[in-house]
Amino acid sequence: MRRLVAISAVLAAAVVLVACTGDVAPGAQPSPDRPVEVVTWWAAGSEKRGLDALVGVFDEQHPEHSFEGGAVAGGAGTAAKRQLKTRLLAGDPPDTFQAHAGAELTDYITAGQLEDVSALYDDFGLRRAFPTDLIRLLQVDGKIYSVPAGIHRSNMVWANPGVLAAAGVDPNATYGSIAAWFPALDAVRASGRTALAVGTTWTQVNLLETVLMADLGAERYEGLWTGTTDWSGREVTAALADFQTLMSYAPADRDDLDWPDTTQQVIDGAAGFTVMGDWAVAAFEEHGEVPGVDFSYFPVPGTVGIFGFLADSFTLPMGAKNRAGAAAWLDTVGSVEGQTAFNRAKGSIPARSDADPADFSSYQQSSIRAFGRDRIVPSLTHGAATSNAVLEAITAATATFTAGGSDLATYQAALADAATP
Repeated sequence: MRRLVAISAVLAAAVVLVACTGDVAPGAQPSPDRPVEVVTWWAAGSEKRGLDALVGVFDEQHPEHSFEGGAVAGGAGTAAKRQLKTRLLAGDPPDTFQAHAGAELTDYITAGQLEDVSALYDDFGLRRAFPTDLIRLLQVDGKIYSVPAGIHRSNMVWANPGVLAAAGVDPNATYGSIAAWFPALDAVRASGRTALAVGTTWTQVNLLETVLMADLGAERYEGLWTGTTDWSGREVTAALADFQTLMSYAPADRDDLDWPDTTQQVIDGAAGFTVMGDWAVAAFEEHGEVPGVDFSYFPVPGTVGIFGFLADSFTLPMGAKNRAGAAAWLDTVGSVEGQTAFNRAKGSIPARSDADPADFSSYQQSSIRAFGRDRIVPSLTHGAATSNAVLEAITAATATFTAGGSDLATYQAALADAATP
């Protein structure tokens, strides 16, 4: 009922605006005959299945609106973000678009391109449904600008037990640090398989953030983004050296690979390990892989007790042509029905604390437990830790370094410059 009242309020506000002005201000009009344009980068695989499941719930909950997809594939959202930037600057926003919750949104907020949706949180009852810590992480200067569809964890290792056993590595072994992991990686490489499947630059940045978490610990890792940890310090130097060593285990054609390719290498037995967010679990499951038998997983060595947090979320752009439809979409995104359908298909976990864990896979249940227990830290690669501008600069520095265009000292200096406000 609260959701219906909230959507009706959006429509009523638009009617009042028409009555007062004689015209409809851009983005304010209810548009029941206009599809809701939703831009995402979920174009294939488990991501597309998750989106399709969410659209199915939207159609049931809001038959007065129709969905219009605008998926832009490539690079964990980098292509979509480029296209969005062009559209937003031109004053032609979609009705809503996918973004990572947290600091990634600051560029849009500073440019005045997003509405504060805090009032919708009250109308839809989301402050009660989402954990308090999550509400805190979603805020930017005390306001909320997106509704998360699900939670992912960035700091996970995925492994092929058969490849490990053939290399003489205990498939059930765990490792207390990045350095303690190196002998197992050496053994897999000596067996003739790729030791660590790493792909294009954004996957390398994902690996980098997990090494920083492991070697610095949760508090000092967060300090990289709050200014309390020195990017030029010796601890960061040591972490970057570990990152450099891990990259030496990566395949030579890594820049031609994306995360589905590197995950497939583990599934096919061409690689022993990969580091990837837990959206990878859906790729294993869709191939009929059985956890503990055909594949295994564990937090990146040194990050036990740390949950690298990111949230797929949706926004309400200023000037949305179908604002009422966008609000209806956000209602579905935050609903228990929408979150259950979406996350079951995508491999993530609900942001809502009232979703039933029994509806999810064994991995997802373990992630739900970890999310409620571990220290939650923001992901760099996936928008929770810093702005798009800082991420782009770190990504460029990483691409130069891993291609052999700079030494470690130059790389560290470039990262320090990138992270300096």
